[in-house]
Amino acid sequence: MMDRLCELDDLDRPREECGVVGLALPGPEGEGPGTTEAARTVFYGLFALQHRGQEAAGIATTGGGAIHLHKDQGLVSQVFRGGSLDPLAGHLAIGHTRYSTTGNSSARNAQPFVIDTRHGPVAVAHNGNITNAAALRKGLLEKGIGLSSASDSELLAMNLAGAEGPDWPSRLASSMELWEGAFSLLVLTREAVYALRDPWGFRPLAFAALPGGGQGAASESSALRILGASSTTEVPPGSIVELSPSGVRVFPGVKPRRESACSFEYIYFSRPDSVWKGRSVHAARRALGEALALEAPAEADLVIPVPDSAIPPAIGYAAALGLPYEEGLVKNRYIGRTFIEPTEALRRQGVALKFNTLPEALRGKRVVVVDDSIVRGTTTGPLVAMLRSAGASEVHLRIACPPIKHPCFMGVDMGKREELIASRLEARELAAALGADSLAWLSREALHRAIGTGGLCDACFSGDYPVAVDEGGTKTAFEGGPR
Repeated sequence: MMDRLCELDDLDRPREECGVVGLALPGPEGEGPGTTEAARTVFYGLFALQHRGQEAAGIATTGGGAIHLHKDQGLVSQVFRGGSLDPLAGHLAIGHTRYSTTGNSSARNAQPFVIDTRHGPVAVAHNGNITNAAALRKGLLEKGIGLSSASDSELLAMNLAGAEGPDWPSRLASSMELWEGAFSLLVLTREAVYALRDPWGFRPLAFAALPGGGQGAASESSALRILGASSTTEVPPGSIVELSPSGVRVFPGVKPRRESACSFEYIYFSRPDSVWKGRSVHAARRALGEALALEAPAEADLVIPVPDSAIPPAIGYAAALGLPYEEGLVKNRYIGRTFIEPTEALRRQGVALKFNTLPEALRGKRVVVVDDSIVRGTTTGPLVAMLRSAGASEVHLRIACPPIKHPCFMGVDMGKREELIASRLEARELAAALGADSLAWLSREALHRAIGTGGLCDACFSGDYPVAVDEGGTKTAFEGGPR
């Protein structure tokens, strides 16, 4: 049932893997191992990153001894309620909220993963996707090492268990040499929280000093600011950042490679109040809309967004052309957050469960609808039909990114190539199929100029993957036994 509800909630959007939060509070002389302050703070950090994953959540803590863990399927507020935080004592903590891209949505694939090693217990929380996971998994199984999940993230934990070196920074660095693909990773040991990032810099990861002397790390800068940080610093690609009660230390991990920051963090995934690579996500999205207006203007009476992530580009598009900006669609943000299953009659209404129209704003108007992306095309057609039923005389679709023609293997669930509608239909054909009067995408060149940071991965548009990928693989490839 939950999967079908998530389909209603996610609609036709690309879906991210997860968000991570880590924390090191002052030691026993401050927030000691007997308190749950670290766990409670991480809870609020995960709450701020709920948009990155809604399938499962978990928190692991330690006060210098055993690692305490609570995780389950569901939203952060569903997994942690009542007294579930009470056993999570300790001044060091990491947390995770998940959307699956390797391994299906199940309790056994929830994170963090906690294992015992010869160097003490370790917990791992991972955002990204390891492209050489099949080879890593085969190597571990051939050594007789058992695995409890179908997640690539567990493979990272097992690699760490066998790593050589005199201390955790050196063990982490040697393990990073084994991993290809996207990993923004938090590792919890008895002594510290480590934040490490792949040498391509696919996914964001930031750290900051927190009020009261603590140190924090999170997938997005906005989560750290919500926890009280006045400024944040990005974990450099290929680096290891140690967060401990005594402060912050940065260690080399692996040599940085071709910088490949995910362009979809700016287009869709990140919160608009986040900053990545020195660029405000809200400002980047507005610039995408302005660039789209220059490339694909439309004769229209008003501009409306598909809420919520398309609001900034719609504002930019309208401002660039001097057109009125209106709200024509109202979004129900909670349809996928309930355990009450809709009836079959309601499910047939599909998109209407997620959106409703404002006929008084649309009646008799030529409307430009700005959206952040089209993936499978299953939602856009019904939206166009809804707008026409509400009285729109013309509907012009403007998409604030290039056509998605290739699947992602670095932590974004976009489906297989044959499921991506832009890989089969050109703009005019797709407009006709969706019932729109016109459709236009932003060009790749304009996307890069609008974001303006350089070093972006646009493989889902171009097919130019920064790392070797297995295009025949699926996210459930490791379910059901060895591969």
